[in-house]
Amino acid sequence: MERGMAGSLKAILFGILALLALLSAVSPGFSQTPPAQVPVAAAPPAQVREMMQLMQTPEVKQWMSTQMAATPAANAASENQMSILSGLLQHARRHVSMVSDAAMALPSQIGNASSLFLGEITATGWPRMVAQFLAIFLLGGIVESIARYAFRRRRRRLAAMAGMHLAPRVIPALIFAAATVLTLLSLTWPPLSQSIAILCVVALIVQRFTICLGGVLVDLIGLARAEEERQGITAPIMPGRAVALFWYRRCATFVIYFIFGWAVIQSMEPLGYTPSARLLIGYVLGIGLLLIAIEAVWSRPNKDEKRGHGISWAFTVYFLSLWGIWVAGFNWLLWLGIYVLLLPRVLAVSTLAVKSLQQTEASFLATRRIATVLLDRGVRALIIAFAAIWLGRMLGVGADTMAAGDTMVDKIARGVIGGIVILLAADLLWHVVKAYIDGKLLDSPLDGTATDEEKARRARIQTLLPIFRNILAVVIAVIAVLMVLSGLGIEIGPLIAGAGVVGVAVGFGAQTIVKDVISGMFYLWDDAFRVGEYIESGSHKGVVEAFSLRSVKLRHHRGPLTTVPFGELGAVKNLNRDWTIDKISLNVKYDTDLVKAKKVIKQIGQTLLENPEFGPHIIETLKMKGVEQFGEFAIEIRLSMMTKPGEQFVIRRNALAMIRNAFKENGIEFAVPTVQVAGDRDAEVDAAVARYAAHARANGEPAA
Repeated sequence: MERGMAGSLKAILFGILALLALLSAVSPGFSQTPPAQVPVAAAPPAQVREMMQLMQTPEVKQWMSTQMAATPAANAASENQMSILSGLLQHARRHVSMVSDAAMALPSQIGNASSLFLGEITATGWPRMVAQFLAIFLLGGIVESIARYAFRRRRRRLAAMAGMHLAPRVIPALIFAAATVLTLLSLTWPPLSQSIAILCVVALIVQRFTICLGGVLVDLIGLARAEEERQGITAPIMPGRAVALFWYRRCATFVIYFIFGWAVIQSMEPLGYTPSARLLIGYVLGIGLLLIAIEAVWSRPNKDEKRGHGISWAFTVYFLSLWGIWVAGFNWLLWLGIYVLLLPRVLAVSTLAVKSLQQTEASFLATRRIATVLLDRGVRALIIAFAAIWLGRMLGVGADTMAAGDTMVDKIARGVIGGIVILLAADLLWHVVKAYIDGKLLDSPLDGTATDEEKARRARIQTLLPIFRNILAVVIAVIAVLMVLSGLGIEIGPLIAGAGVVGVAVGFGAQTIVKDVISGMFYLWDDAFRVGEYIESGSHKGVVEAFSLRSVKLRHHRGPLTTVPFGELGAVKNLNRDWTIDKISLNVKYDTDLVKAKKVIKQIGQTLLENPEFGPHIIETLKMKGVEQFGEFAIEIRLSMMTKPGEQFVIRRNALAMIRNAFKENGIEFAVPTVQVAGDRDAEVDAAVARYAAHARANGEPAA
């Protein structure tokens, strides 16, 4: 309220000052009149003189100039807003008036078009023209029926063609289209009839492929739903066949009605109809589309009884609003409303179709990951790109206009549409690269059937490809964003320079991170370790499980997972490269026959080498190296064997068990520490007896 009062006082003061300024500007004109005619003015009051003095101060003058400049700007903005609303209203009025005028002139235009078309048909011959149009409408269906009858016995072969279920439906549609086009090309047409015949052929082919692709989608969804039920999935993703058939029939009816309505409107142009008359016919035909959409909303399956009527009424009002906007001539707003309603659902249906195809054709697409990604992301990219280009065209911004125009609208439209295309291309490229890398990782598992060289190659692939994938993701994202900004007219040179400066600053402030990243690059360059290898570095040891740009994850043999930055690794001991030597020390008694012990150990080594489980992993079998040293209670002998990395533990345990059994069978005993007590036992017994006798006498007891 205080702000309102202050604004009112400021406006009143500004009005008074403006009035005084106007009077002061006009007063010199009156001073030029003859003195006799000018009455003698009285002296101004003190308050007026004080106000006039205030007006001469610099602060008041500056404030007045600011207010004088701001008021026209505010008035201009208000007038601009009013002009925009008035322009939209005038546009709607002109459009409605034009269409209503066309309704008055439509009967005369129908008469002119009829006389023009009938005159051409009469000159050509009624029977010939009727036969040619009947051939266009019927011959394609007849040829398709003959082809279906001929291929009926080969239906299973067509269903299994290339592992796809599309063949039984797509091939007849292709035959229909080819027969219809050949019929059109093989006949001779007058000019008007040729234009109408071409439009009829386009409408027929679109109708046939709409039915074909819709049927394919319903079949795929049905097969995928049956597969989910067979697997016992409690919450299936795919809708039921009844729901799919309902929406298929409504959507097919909508598309067929639309395409034939489009053909009717396009055929009116060569017949001499004005653009306003064609718009009027389009609006009338649009009522049919409106009724189809409303009927689909009110009769849709799986409708919630509580919220169903409210949603149905909301969609009905929405459809009526779109039709009203179309009639008012705001095509850009119409298509924007259509996109808001249909584009998310079209994308959802495309994703659902691809998932159904993946489930039903798992054997065909399992080894074709890139084709699957191209099918999924490519269809989405095409839908969004086509929608963006079509919306730009509806806004009056065509491809040629965007390429050559220099206005702000052209630049913004060119940047937005180009940015959408760039982002879609980047998304498609990333998913293709990701699918290829993931396929390589899945195709390169570490198992026991491969050779050592193959294991090394696969381990290196599984080590480097995840890092390469992360780097590619960053590179693609950065390049795409820079290209979008450049397309929008933003200078990316300063951004790149600023990013370089920021990168240098971050590099100085985060030297540890930079050290970790660079150290990791050199570790991988030197092939110091790979995924699946056991390494030791300082106090850290374990199996390498994964990498990131700055650290490695080590799984200890007891379970804990340690994340070690590359900069802290230092010297790395790799326990899984090439070969490993395992040494065993045994203690035997001094009276052991060492030659016999050597033969026994040699036999054990030969047995291990011939074992199919241990033999492939032994490079040099178990053998006795000789006497290592003489101990206080035993002779220490040293045994050794060379095995593949990681296999020495199992072989060692089995070798020790075999040594124990073989030594026992051959009378070779292991030496263990013993304690021997030496002394005269009889003397001790006599002394004990004497002590007992003395004790008995002292107590008055009889001696034993």
